[in-house]
Amino acid sequence: MNERAKGISEDWLSVWIGLLVFVLSLGVLAGTDVLGWVVGTSVWTAPGKALAPVSKAYSSLGGVGALLATYVALLVAMTVGAVYLKCDVKRFALGFTAVFWLSYLCWIVGSWASFAANTPADMQKFGISWSLKLTSEGGFIVALLAGLFVGNFLPGVANWMKEAIRPELYVKTAVVILGGFLGITAAEKLSLATSLMFLGLAAIIVAYLIFWSVVYYVARVWFKFSREWAVPLASGISICGVSAAIATGAAIRARPVVAIMVSSLVVVFSVVELLVLPFLAQAYLSNEPLVAGAWMALSVKTDGAAVASGAVTESLILAKAAAEGIVYQKGWILGTAATVKVFIDIFIGIWAFVLAYIWTTHIEVRAGDKAKTREIWQRFPKFVIGYVLTFALILLLAIGAPPELMGKVKSAMGEANAFRGIFFVMTFFTIGVMSNFRKLWEEGIGKLAAVYVVCLFGFIIWVGLIISLLFFSGMKPPLVTG
Repeated sequence: MNERAKGISEDWLSVWIGLLVFVLSLGVLAGTDVLGWVVGTSVWTAPGKALAPVSKAYSSLGGVGALLATYVALLVAMTVGAVYLKCDVKRFALGFTAVFWLSYLCWIVGSWASFAANTPADMQKFGISWSLKLTSEGGFIVALLAGLFVGNFLPGVANWMKEAIRPELYVKTAVVILGGFLGITAAEKLSLATSLMFLGLAAIIVAYLIFWSVVYYVARVWFKFSREWAVPLASGISICGVSAAIATGAAIRARPVVAIMVSSLVVVFSVVELLVLPFLAQAYLSNEPLVAGAWMALSVKTDGAAVASGAVTESLILAKAAAEGIVYQKGWILGTAATVKVFIDIFIGIWAFVLAYIWTTHIEVRAGDKAKTREIWQRFPKFVIGYVLTFALILLLAIGAPPELMGKVKSAMGEANAFRGIFFVMTFFTIGVMSNFRKLWEEGIGKLAAVYVVCLFGFIIWVGLIISLLFFSGMKPPLVTG
């Protein structure tokens, strides 16, 4: 969790912004379409047809008008958030403007039919002979590549935007909103959704017990790192990347530079995984789609990249299945990745407390310095609360709802989900901008990277795959009917 200022944390801010979008979207249930002006992006061959308001009630705005309205609304909301973060508001507003427009431009480019059309019928509809079949979420990959270009070849631009380069804030806000969308999905197939939750919990407990101990052993014994380095490194590589490295580093009173170096390394390798693993999942796990979703959560080590990789994996696998005549319901692969990742995040606070207790009672014993139970709450990822609230409220509304009410709930969550997509694409772009490979190498990160390579590519990815297969093999998303 990144708290670069002394104001409200990004974690809490993501909850409030996500809940604001969620609550406003529920106006549809009362007959008031509050958010229908938000822009939506469609697959296109003519650029003029790429954008439109998500609700026909606002069609008079047109695509460009909806995009401008969306930008202004998000600029106001995020700038108010910047005030509470105690950051430089002017620099944030300017940086956010650049992040928004560059990210959305990438999404438009990624929605070009030759990138995004994913079925033979779509290709015929658009009059094209080939397509990468990425769906419009191919824009996420374009945004990531654009961010990498800015971060590595335009460092001055990256530095100018840095106040708004906050992928953790964007993805956590997206996950809060995502809860409502997944609530509908779960209500329609309640027994399957319940099974996924229990399996996700069991899978991450197994992963914690295996991953952390092995990485810690490799760092300490093979690479001779001190405990101060080995603990955050083990947490960052094995559990949940940036959040775990920072939380456990603080728990053992490690120097700030330790968490910063490990976190930087985590971001870089998450980008590599994000560019590779979804395509491996499409190639080898298209017949096990929920295994693929769980694998992303267990292998990719930041919230942003893990949930984003779940989104890309879903679009790739659904596109491949559709080309074979199998049409899965959207949301289940992404939902599996998000659910497993949320359980992982929940345990960060508990794990940090356990380490703090061990350190203060057995390793670095100081008079009056004992771990306190309240540290579990202090380190608990607060955005999980927002995710659970939106998921539970929509689940309760949707279970057994009559068709008319269900239609309104779906419409409301469709509008909220448009914002979720925007926060996702900004997550991809800003993850890329943060990944300055040359700077990290100059800072002497090579030995840390060696531990990461050995553990991640030699062990964690493959054990994560085995765990995913053990718990999720044979489970598939429901098929689209009608």
